[in-house]
Amino acid sequence: MKAMNFLAFAGGVGGAKLAEGLVRAVGPEQVAIIVNTGDDFTLYGLHISPDIDTVMYTLAGIANPETGWGIAGDALENYGMFERYGAAPWFRLGDRDLATHLLRTEMMNEGATLSEVTRKLARRLKVASLILPMSDDPVHTLVDTDKGALPFQEYFVKHRWQPVVRGLMYEGSAEAEPSPSVLRRIETADTIVICPSNPYLSIDPILSLHGIHDALLNASAPIIAVTPIIAGEAVKGPAAKLMKELGVEPSAVEVARHYADFINGFVLDVRDAELRQKIESMGMGVLVTDTLMHNSDERARLACEIVTFADQLRPEKLGGCLLDKTEAPGV
Repeated sequence: MKAMNFLAFAGGVGGAKLAEGLVRAVGPEQVAIIVNTGDDFTLYGLHISPDIDTVMYTLAGIANPETGWGIAGDALENYGMFERYGAAPWFRLGDRDLATHLLRTEMMNEGATLSEVTRKLARRLKVASLILPMSDDPVHTLVDTDKGALPFQEYFVKHRWQPVVRGLMYEGSAEAEPSPSVLRRIETADTIVICPSNPYLSIDPILSLHGIHDALLNASAPIIAVTPIIAGEAVKGPAAKLMKELGVEPSAVEVARHYADFINGFVLDVRDAELRQKIESMGMGVLVTDTLMHNSDERARLACEIVTFADQLRPEKLGGCLLDKTEAPGV
């Protein structure tokens, strides 16, 4: 039986959760994750990669279960000291989390690429899956708002995503190249999954890089997108609010339309089952299931259903789910 080669596109908590589910469903060595780095920024001279760290901590089993990001049980003693100096930062770094950023910055200052650093840090946390930054070149998501153009983290954290969004820019994407092996991974994947991450803030920065969109158009693997919108609301974060402000109806149908030129499968939440026919009319298969992932078992269950769904979208069967799951309800 052929080993499966799964490739996930991810950014943030939703992407990290499904990535964990895929690891349980098909095995860590069979999963690679391309992660958004448009959120990366510099704070106090440190290179911070929030989405990479969220995926890495989740796969290492140390992510904060309450927030989905950061490290479980981490303290904020450094923040208290910042306050004593009168410099309370709007972006808080946990004490153990701080070690990640210090080491990353040191290695990059010594000449290592972000991909090399990510591989080393993940290995030290015993993460067997391959975590691929979308690019080793700087790309910065800028949010055009009623308060002016804001770097992503200022919009998302400092202003708690409340400014009204007028547009988005991925600064540097025209010059940036995908990280080494990213395009090859797309070409050779058996299944590609677009995780339930924000399409505009997490996935589009990846798609904005030269060659990524074309590689997806030419991919031989089934490409399946998982909805981040349920009953008109985002599972987490500003996706629904952002869509409204950009003049797009916040619905799973619009998410499917956003990816329609390169996906051939879509995972729709059971609460939106009535939208199935609209999405099928775009020429893609639809899996209707419970897409909420409250715990590790639910992440694995959803991933197994996606594995089965992917097999139904291709002529040949592959390895199947490692867990005891043979049916994908709602297909």
